[in-house]
Amino acid sequence: MVAIIVIPLVIVVGVLIIGTFVQRRRGYSGLGGNTIVRCSRGHLFTTIWVPGVSFKSVRLGKSRYQHCPVGHHWALVTPLKDSDLNDQERQEAAEHHDVRIP
Repeated sequence: MVAIIVIPLVIVVGVLIIGTFVQRRRGYSGLGGNTIVRCSRGHLFTTIWVPGVSFKSVRLGKSRYQHCPVGHHWALVTPLKDSDLNDQERQEAAEHHDVRIP
């Protein structure tokens, strides 16, 4: 009986861990923790981004629909690669953080 619950749970957790690892190898180093994202209006902020987990947003492939704390609106947000950001953009994103739940 326990195996019916445990095996699917282990599979789901394994897929999430592998997904996070693959995305970090692709240059998205914040995934699994604080991640710099850009909303559809161009605002930068940090959010907790855990692949496969979202309590405050709607997942839409590589994007999410969630509240932007900079413009105080709902928008599509996408994670950014570290290599695509300059120091000023990193500082701007660090000054704005959304709700501290994934």
